[in-house]
Amino acid sequence: MAMTLVERLGAFAAGMVLEDVPERVRSFARSQVLSQLAAARATLGHPLGRRLVEAYGSPLQADAKAAAFCLGALTIALDYDDTLYAGHVSHSTVGVPVAYAGPLCLDGRRFLEAVLAGNECAARVVAGATLGPFRGQTAAYGHLVGATVARMRAQAASSEEISAALALACALPPHSLTPAFFGGDSKALTAAVGIRAALDACDGAAAGLSGAADILEHPEGLLATFAEVPLPDAVVESLGSRWHTETLSIKLYPACAYLDSTLDAAVQLHGDIDAALHAGLRGDPRNGLEGDRGLEDDRGLAGDPGLTGEQGARGLVAGAIDEVVVRCSLLTFGMDLRSRAYVDGPASPPSALQFSVPYPVAVTLLAGAFTPADLASPRLDDPVVWSLAARVRVEHDPGLTRHAVLATAPLGEALRQAGTRASAWLARLGGEEEAAALLDAAGQPAPTFEDATKEIGAVLEVRLTDGRTLHRGVMTPLGASGPSTRRDHPALARDKFLGTGGSREVADALEHLEDLREGELAAVLASALTTS
Repeated sequence: MAMTLVERLGAFAAGMVLEDVPERVRSFARSQVLSQLAAARATLGHPLGRRLVEAYGSPLQADAKAAAFCLGALTIALDYDDTLYAGHVSHSTVGVPVAYAGPLCLDGRRFLEAVLAGNECAARVVAGATLGPFRGQTAAYGHLVGATVARMRAQAASSEEISAALALACALPPHSLTPAFFGGDSKALTAAVGIRAALDACDGAAAGLSGAADILEHPEGLLATFAEVPLPDAVVESLGSRWHTETLSIKLYPACAYLDSTLDAAVQLHGDIDAALHAGLRGDPRNGLEGDRGLEDDRGLAGDPGLTGEQGARGLVAGAIDEVVVRCSLLTFGMDLRSRAYVDGPASPPSALQFSVPYPVAVTLLAGAFTPADLASPRLDDPVVWSLAARVRVEHDPGLTRHAVLATAPLGEALRQAGTRASAWLARLGGEEEAAALLDAAGQPAPTFEDATKEIGAVLEVRLTDGRTLHRGVMTPLGASGPSTRRDHPALARDKFLGTGGSREVADALEHLEDLREGELAAVLASALTTS
């Protein structure tokens, strides 16, 4: 009798050892851990993080289940997490081993094996349901797999025990509702709910409770429930030789990954605008700006006596901008469109602003950065930023959509895996002719993810009040899966961690994660999550 999908995943998770995993893949996992610890630290320093800790306790509490729940909420709350193809699985695949490192007396080797096994199983299940309505963070069912495999592997469970726990965990998969995801703080629980359910399932399986062994591939099972085009073959494709872990993308902004290229371009334009305005203030005859001429006083910003110091300087810059046009893929355009109904100026919940284009773009153009502090008062209350945000226009660019859809993540590899099975689903997005062209261009499934890409590009155009226009475009953002991230991910993760106040000693120790001994690992992780 053929093995079911959970049985095949269980056998892989139990049998994989660190020596089976290429060093380049292990290196990605180390960066993933550091990036997730940075995401937790960032939220711990934010008002929303303080409320989460008040509600659910510290990520360092002795109760490992409660600690894992808290970590899952902290790392997702500000959208500062990392991603794989497919899914934001790190909330469970990293968070659960972090929570259990002390109680299970894990050393660095066992910890890293748990992370890797969790990654490979969870990302594959999410890949199997990618062609459907739930992707990215909303694919919360992935945490049932990530948390189960990570914990069971950490406690050296057998393949049969892991399979039994998976079958039970996947019985009642969670999913988010749009008003809750965008409209309040409940988005922070998106991963945590699945993590807790999975950990309870592990205990239930240990006590002899059973689930359906074909829960993933059954015609009424998990994949069929969450995908319009279920891909059970993607769940076990090249299992043990094609590593989803090396599709890691590291978030460098507290915002949806679909915004990363947009914000990279805005960072570049911040410097361009500053240079242009300084040239104008020196009376450069080529641009026609002299003194404050060209700064729009009728916006109530330039020259406003109520705006002083840094805010007044931002007012002068904002007043020099007539309009900002963001050209982007359908992924970014649709994300912005869905979130806008929940954006209400300074009263906006962080979850809405993380998916809306105008506010993060306005902040970045004026400040040269977008950070967790921009998702809370007093920065959130700045009228200068909101005035500029009102002048940001978002347009769909079909060429950028084509690049985004054909890249490995978030959709391209699923389309290659599906082939003609994806025709009807893709046609609903852009018509039958375009769907046929995209599938033809997609080619065959990749035998390896060594050259994985994530190309959700954007082009920004800033039109100044003096008539000049500044442009910047970015195809692959910093930190996204691609050649530069394959080269630089250790430095990117380290800088992200240090940028949240993490210590160099912790960052140094985690560069050699698998060498940490029992007790030593738990101490390093505790230090990483201590913010005061």
